[in-house]
Amino acid sequence: MTYLITFACYGARVHGDEPGSVDRAHNVPGTRLLEPEPTRASAERQEMTQEPYRLDRLRRALVLQSVLEVCGCRGWSLFAAHVRTNHVHVVVEATDRPEKVLNALKAYASRALNKAGLDGPARRRWSRHGSTRYLWKREQVTEAIAYVAQGQGEPMARYMNEEP
Repeated sequence: MTYLITFACYGARVHGDEPGSVDRAHNVPGTRLLEPEPTRASAERQEMTQEPYRLDRLRRALVLQSVLEVCGCRGWSLFAAHVRTNHVHVVVEATDRPEKVLNALKAYASRALNKAGLDGPARRRWSRHGSTRYLWKREQVTEAIAYVAQGQGEPMARYMNEEP
């Protein structure tokens, strides 16, 4: 199965900041998305225990390398990855469920960042979950690769293999 996996850095997005966000009650395809709620966004920011996490050039490179490593170790086919300052997109084919892929990507990235000594191991880096979208058709895979590799603005740390 092929997936588009997306996960955000800790504090990068809080519920109520932007129109079109989702939460546990608004995460069903075809249902209405959330409207901006400044009060909710402010309350979520106050509950944060650390500052928002950002990926600078070195951290982005380490995270991208960790994506390549986990895919190699697990036998997953990586089609595209793009590590941005506050989120990561990956298009990957794996026999594992998407939640397991998401968790492995985040764990390998955290391990690489810990090993580099750039942050303490108690540093919160990632949001609680992420997006795990199934790509059922070849066209969906092709579109996801283009979106990840070329539809994110200025290229940062990215990888692209156009052979799905």
